[in-house]
Amino acid sequence: MRLMVPEATAVDDPLALYADLRASATSRDCWVMANMVAGLDGSAAVHGRVGALSSPEDAQLFERMRGLADVVLVGAETVRRERYGPVRRPDGLDAGRAPLRIAVVSASLELPADLPLFRDTSPDRLPIIVTTGRSDLSKLEDLPVEVIVAGRTRVDPERALSELAARELRVVLCEGGPRLLGTLIAVDLLDEYLLTLAPLVGGDRLPVVDTSEMTELRAFDLIHVAEEDGSLFLRFLRRGAR
Repeated sequence: MRLMVPEATAVDDPLALYADLRASATSRDCWVMANMVAGLDGSAAVHGRVGALSSPEDAQLFERMRGLADVVLVGAETVRRERYGPVRRPDGLDAGRAPLRIAVVSASLELPADLPLFRDTSPDRLPIIVTTGRSDLSKLEDLPVEVIVAGRTRVDPERALSELAARELRVVLCEGGPRLLGTLIAVDLLDEYLLTLAPLVGGDRLPVVDTSEMTELRAFDLIHVAEEDGSLFLRFLRRGAR
């Protein structure tokens, strides 16, 4: 991988480009990152899955970015589609830290019990389900989960992040999907946006960000651009986050 902006240089460990998290620079409960990949047409999936868009280098960075987080935040549709299992930090990035958690945002609570996320979990890293006061919590009775109720009729992202912070889960890595990412941006809660742009066209009609809830533009500052095998690795910070 080579860094192109702010200056051209070779990079041995891509994670080093992202290690300077600015969590101390925000007065909010959490530092929220998002890590997404899209084709040149803006598509976020091919036949419902992300894998075809992700190069080996992007897949490696995707896993290593988890080493910077306290919790992975993800929408239920993405969990179902990608068959999420328990999340773990890569070897060498977990020493002396509490286990990495996963928090799944779902109002419907339609979460199959056979998902690896539930089947392969352990008591020290139970999945967190973020839901609403009107959701049917009985659907979770037989699942090994911790429940956060954040909002009455829909999930309030600010309240959800406050609940995560109360559990000392302050560095949040959002891995999609487009609706959840769009919601975070719409309410100006996304601090850091990492986007891999793959040199591919022809994916699903699924945007990397669902902007249907946005009523105004949100500005981000470009921090760096890196390139490997035709894929561009873009890092943006929310304007005013540093």
